[in-house]
Amino acid sequence: MKSKAESKVSRFDSVKWLIVIALVAVGVVGNQYFANESILYRVLGLVVLAAIAFFVAVQTAKGQAFLTLAKESRAEIRKVVWPNRQETTQTTLIVVVVVLVMALLLWGLDTLLGWLVSLIVG
Repeated sequence: MKSKAESKVSRFDSVKWLIVIALVAVGVVGNQYFANESILYRVLGLVVLAAIAFFVAVQTAKGQAFLTLAKESRAEIRKVVWPNRQETTQTTLIVVVVVLVMALLLWGLDTLLGWLVSLIVG
């Protein structure tokens, strides 16, 4: 698995990451600078900058490793057997009942201990 995620490290990876950081900084500063502009234009600008930053980041070794991890994670999520509505409802009700029972037990214990302490203290 590790061999699939490994890719050759380029000497320009540091430069690429600096470009990504610069793009993010331009997005943050630009959003503040153009605060009086329409939110639509600012969001579109941020989306374009994010897409460019993502494209540059994926060109690095760590970016490729992340992309591989994301693809493998998506494949694993598809294998998960998710509970249906009835199972989810039953499990939720069991949790609610257990929480209520524990709350009553703790309330009773607290009341009993408070009563005992008040008897001892006076």
